[in-house]
Amino acid sequence: MSLFDELKTSLEDAVEIHEGRKKAQRSTRYEVADVKTIRARLNVSQKDFANAMGTSVDTIKSWESRRRNPTGLAAKVLSTIQENPAFYKALEAQ
Repeated sequence: MSLFDELKTSLEDAVEIHEGRKKAQRSTRYEVADVKTIRARLNVSQKDFANAMGTSVDTIKSWESRRRNPTGLAAKVLSTIQENPAFYKALEAQ
């Protein structure tokens, strides 16, 4: 099967799942990260953390106060940092 065929099949499956005609075979969920605790363990400022995460200080403040929750890639990155704090150093270096 070519890459194009694989992508086409994957997109067709996504449409069927979205329309409720098919059930997803797997689902990945991340626990809502305690951003304030993660940042405190890393001993970095909100500004430095925001820069490393590629977001604004206001977003970090919203996550820390739990007015908003990180989603998507941000949730995955925070989960990775929580499990492996050294990963933050790789982000920081970017």
